[in-house]
Amino acid sequence: MTPTIRVGTRGSDLALTQTGHVVNALSKLNQSIKFDLVVIKTTGDKDQRYDLENLGVGVFVRELETALLDARIDLAVHSLKDMPSSLPAEFDLAAVPYREDPRDAFISRNGETLEEIAAGSRIATGSARRAALVKNLRPDLIVEPLRGNVPTRLEKLDEPGGPDAVVLATAGLVRLGLQDRITQHLSCSSFVSAVGQGALALETRAGDSATIDAASKIEHPATRAEVTAERNFLDVIGGGCSASVSAHAKVRGENLRFSAFAASPDGFQIIRENRVDKAYNAAEVGKQIGQLFVERGARELVAGDA
Repeated sequence: MTPTIRVGTRGSDLALTQTGHVVNALSKLNQSIKFDLVVIKTTGDKDQRYDLENLGVGVFVRELETALLDARIDLAVHSLKDMPSSLPAEFDLAAVPYREDPRDAFISRNGETLEEIAAGSRIATGSARRAALVKNLRPDLIVEPLRGNVPTRLEKLDEPGGPDAVVLATAGLVRLGLQDRITQHLSCSSFVSAVGQGALALETRAGDSATIDAASKIEHPATRAEVTAERNFLDVIGGGCSASVSAHAKVRGENLRFSAFAASPDGFQIIRENRVDKAYNAAEVGKQIGQLFVERGARELVAGDA
């Protein structure tokens, strides 16, 4: 009988699209294995009334992990930026595929960039990080909360009385074929992207060697080094996808360029750091800069206590 690996995913358009790409890649490299798609409805998808900050770190991950433990699925596909910075012992990060464009995208109603858009314009985002960065770079703009999947957020922009611009992840727009909507790509060195943004995570039960072996065939070592540095930074500071703190790493040849920031919720106080180191030192770079940020008061700053 043909062995089967059940692949769990959220039910959003983006999650289904990116998981479909993963299943296709896995199928090509594991032709003796059948991969079945299993859709898991998560709390974050069900409850659109609250900002992500109120739902907590890992809101899109927990139900998929429960399905792994219950053996309803064997492999979970996540957007890596949704995952907490460290995994419980029951799970293994079996593979990190090649990362899509990690930059944030500015999408405005009338085609203005973040620098050009008029003072008093309304910018919508569901991310504390993006809100803090917009407020820091353009304190004359009004930042509003926004929930929903990518198509829903774009629909809000198109509605009469909707916001003047939204900020979304480039990777999600590309995976959905919506990259033509992008007005401006925001540089990761100044508008630091979320930890793991653009990357996918293939999570398994710890010790499930057959699934880990199958998943590892789409591992991308440079992307793994990048996200390891980013996640180690976040792990030292403490926080998650809902905090106004982040880091971005990029491997170029033998070197790794690392950018990090932490901000007060209002965006007025901000800590930044940029460093170039060796790619083989990626894990340690993240820890070192995380500790540097702690010494500079990043934990208090993010909590609004500074």
